[in-house]
Amino acid sequence: MAFKIFYWYWLVFGMVLIIAEIFIPSFTIFWFGLGAVIVGGLLFLFPDLSFSWQLFTWAVASCLFTLLWFKYFKPLMSDRTKAGISREAILGESGQVVKIPVEKNHGIVRFTTPLLGSDEWPFICEEAVNPGDRVFVKDISGNTLIVEKRISK
Repeated sequence: MAFKIFYWYWLVFGMVLIIAEIFIPSFTIFWFGLGAVIVGGLLFLFPDLSFSWQLFTWAVASCLFTLLWFKYFKPLMSDRTKAGISREAILGESGQVVKIPVEKNHGIVRFTTPLLGSDEWPFICEEAVNPGDRVFVKDISGNTLIVEKRISK
């Protein structure tokens, strides 16, 4: 007696793998489940597809989905903020002065990309700065940036 694989076996197998991703968060099992769903669709269209071709198609589709995810799509979803990164990562970053320091009050500098979770920071500068000047992070003192104004030549 020959065992026949129906298209819905692959669909159920694919759904089980996709649901297993909830409990095993590696984000690779999902792509194997999607590969199984593709094989189920192919088997629906071509019911006489041999089991060896089904396995081959599943392996190729799963590897292709995994490769596409890690190579192309995952880098597009990366967090571009610098939150959680050490202070060395923000040294040299440039920002624009929004508010100048007055007497004992710190100035405010704004960055285009958030640094350590915030796009505006209080700063201290040894030189006089004006709103709109470009300053560069030299050091960090507590929650205050120490910046310097670089004059372009």
